Amino acid sequence: MPGELRLDLGTLYAFMLVLARVGGAFVFVPLPGTKSGPDFARVLIAVFLTIALFPSWPAIQANQVDMAKFTGWLLSEAALGLGVGLLAGFVAEVFQMGAQIVTIQAGYSFASTIDPTSGADSTVLVTMAQLASGVLFFATGLDRQVLLIFAHSLQSHPPGTFALSQSMVTQVMKAGSIIFSGGFRLVLPIVALLAMIDISLALLARLNAQLQLISLAFPLKMLASLALFAWLLSIFPRLFTQTAAPLFDLARRFFG
Repeated sequence: MPGELRLDLGTLYAFMLVLARVGGAFVFVPLPGTKSGPDFARVLIAVFLTIALFPSWPAIQANQVDMAKFTGWLLSEAALGLGVGLLAGFVAEVFQMGAQIVTIQAGYSFASTIDPTSGADSTVLVTMAQLASGVLFFATGLDRQVLLIFAHSLQSHPPGTFALSQSMVTQVMKAGSIIFSGGFRLVLPIVALLAMIDISLALLARLNAQLQLISLAFPLKMLASLALFAWLLSIFPRLFTQTAAPLFDLARRFFG
């Protein structure tokens, strides 16, 4: 019939493979509210993005694919999506690591709030860093870069041709070190200022033992850290993009 819609088995295989590649990234990509929201919404986002990539779907001959081969392809595509999502998630973890470093030093370890992603108690600075990283992920255009990486990967390495190697796994694991180095570099001015406050109060207490400066330490450190955080907000987008650049370059090299 002219108006009949037909979906052959090869197209269904291609849809499932692309969905496994795209859907695997949603496990770690820092999308605000996706973990606390309904699972059905995340599934719909993955399905719609897969349909948007329809021009790049591979042509698969269903009669040449058995169940064992197709299962292997699915696992390989899911691992690829998880790797790209993990690299994107490292960027958000940099901000959370930096906030965690400052939290104890600045005296905010007892100031807790509700984590919007998990519903558990979390410190104020860590929650603010998590929300800020989610906003910056879209504001700096990294979401479009993730989609471009998947679109180019479907052309350079169509589903069923990508092979996960040990060197790729090693490079992703080594890239995780940017969480600690980038997080410390992000809050290094604040840590230095807090150290100077501690040294200054210690010297004053050494000069005059009658001065009770312990009660002033926490208010000074909390106010100083907040003031410096506000001053550093203007450079957070630039630091966010600089941190993401080597990670996304690594993801592109996987398909070079």
